[in-house]
Amino acid sequence: MALEKGSTVQKYRLHTTDTGSTRVQVALLTERINYLTDHFRAHKKDHHGRRGLLKMVGTRRRLLTYLKRSDLPTYRSLIDELGLRH
Repeated sequence: MALEKGSTVQKYRLHTTDTGSTRVQVALLTERINYLTDHFRAHKKDHHGRRGLLKMVGTRRRLLTYLKRSDLPTYRSLIDELGLRH
């Protein structure tokens, strides 16, 4: 898989040991979702993989709802950085 988790974690972490905050999780899920979206353009019949993609989208949506409820400024900055909700 052509994903580079380390650089994504470094970019979105809140402090040096942060690897699992909501912000980092949403960024990693977005990276995987974007990768799989490109994958499905080439492999239209990969329905099992598509189910995993839909589960990731749902997980990201729940994390974003939590972030919006708990820390609105962080939520707004994160969706701008990731290019979501345009």
